[in-house]
Amino acid sequence: MNKLKLGPKVKFKKAKLPLKKKLVGNYTILEPLNVSKHSKDIYSEYLKDKKNIIWTYLPYGPFKTYLNFRNWMKSFCLNKDPFFYSIYSKKHKKYCGMASYLRIEPDHGSIEVGHINYSPLLQNSVEGTETMYLMMKNAFEVLGNRRYEWKCNNLNSSSKKAALRLGFRFEGVFRQMFIFKGRSRDSAWFSILDKEWPKNKKRFLNYLKKINFDKNFKQIKKL
Repeated sequence: MNKLKLGPKVKFKKAKLPLKKKLVGNYTILEPLNVSKHSKDIYSEYLKDKKNIIWTYLPYGPFKTYLNFRNWMKSFCLNKDPFFYSIYSKKHKKYCGMASYLRIEPDHGSIEVGHINYSPLLQNSVEGTETMYLMMKNAFEVLGNRRYEWKCNNLNSSSKKAALRLGFRFEGVFRQMFIFKGRSRDSAWFSILDKEWPKNKKRFLNYLKKINFDKNFKQIKKL
């Protein structure tokens, strides 16, 4: 009788939970979300997206008033999971967006990045890329995870392209996974493993060097 195949044995200590500490880069500072300190800046920057495109694939928003946005932050963004950061741009000297860890599973060493919402100032910017690098580095090197996930609406082509650019590998589509805003959503799944991180880290570090950007922060070489 053939033996049933099993996965390799793993010696793994439980990953750490996200810490309430800043993640500091050359262009950005990620701060654990503070409603009183961050909400006005972020809401003001989100309002610059006149067509509300940034809310299209998110399960919440847009928010008609600052009070509604602030109340949503208080009710949704101050939990341990999801764990939200506000994104501060050193260049613009203001908070310009948000991102979070979620589906945090320390026993398995798995954590997801999501709720990424960049205002127009952060879109297609070095700050936006560095934000993803800082969160990825923290997930692997500080928290000790084995797996880092990205999922998005399968119709969100921009998010899928971003995942591949950042080094994630496509794993498949979970059909009819959610109902958001009255519409069915298929979710595309991507991941990076701890063994893939060192090579990907080198890509980020080469890209994020100051000599790779002109005086207007336009990239010279792509990631």
